[in-house]
Amino acid sequence: MTFFADPVMLRIMKPFLALAALVAGLLPNFCVAAGEDAFYHLGPDSLPQDGVPKGELRGPFTLPSQVFPGTQHTYWVYVPAQYDTNQAAGLMIFNDGQAMIATNDDMRVPNVIDNLTWRREIPVLITVFINPGRTPEQPEPNPKEWGDRTTNRPEEYNRLNDKYARVIVDELLPVLEKQYNLSPDPEMHAIAGTSSGAIAAFTVAWERPEKFHKVISIVGSFVNLRGGDVYPEKVLESDRKPIRAFFVDGVNDNRALRGDKYDPTRDWHYQNVRLVEGLSKKGYDINYTWGIGLHGQKQGGAILPEMMRWLWRDYPRPFDPHNLEERSFRGRAPGSPLETGSAEKPQER
Repeated sequence: MTFFADPVMLRIMKPFLALAALVAGLLPNFCVAAGEDAFYHLGPDSLPQDGVPKGELRGPFTLPSQVFPGTQHTYWVYVPAQYDTNQAAGLMIFNDGQAMIATNDDMRVPNVIDNLTWRREIPVLITVFINPGRTPEQPEPNPKEWGDRTTNRPEEYNRLNDKYARVIVDELLPVLEKQYNLSPDPEMHAIAGTSSGAIAAFTVAWERPEKFHKVISIVGSFVNLRGGDVYPEKVLESDRKPIRAFFVDGVNDNRALRGDKYDPTRDWHYQNVRLVEGLSKKGYDINYTWGIGLHGQKQGGAILPEMMRWLWRDYPRPFDPHNLEERSFRGRAPGSPLETGSAEKPQER
């Protein structure tokens, strides 16, 4: 076009043309960097379904901590419609509870619990959503700020010691056991989390396998934030523990690239792969999937129902072909708290 042949116009347009060329050159990489999560969508098991009984969310409650003096943990309890006080239920705990509990976000755990329990694909579970500890004056975590800069989350979740396991086993469990009929079998206890909440979940089972055998890890922070990158070596050096775990991560998780510098101990995906390889060599009961996702919950939320089915695939149940009740949907339990409304709700401590 003769418009660009004019020297004056060329000088005027040169900065804009340079910017356009730069954007064009970066566009393919930008599309890859921005679109890894675009095609992870929630399926029907993560959405409310007509005719499926809904559970009841109780709380928030406050759990004071002696393990971390001066702090407290906020938690909620989700009681499924099928819970019967006369029958022991399983237990499942989700770290970073505020990010797992919402039914309009990436995980929508209550919907998943409702749908899978209704079809008997998981046992009846008392599900607990617990936030990281904080002092009374610190703000509660929220969907945008999970507490890394405002709560005790980094110290509780990323440190390889037994302190957070003591919060769960020695402080939280006794409270729950007073309020609910829980199975004492560690095969019926699971704990899950995302990012730092995932390494914390694994550490609870690692430190207290007599209480927890099942783990879900979504984009787990098995990296050198507080020394978590040594888990593969710990696994290989230790006797095998009765842990079943499902790991999910994406190749676009945080990859520790800073220009020409690369730190493998801070590469989230690499460290997840290393841990799974170590667990596989030791003969652990594990499952995993490596997608293309970012450091977030899009990929994990999309496959949470399948992770739950796999985790609980062999929970005790009769297989008598004449047992028509077991072959039907699991409705509200006659005389259950949600049926009668007579159950005493747990009190804030």
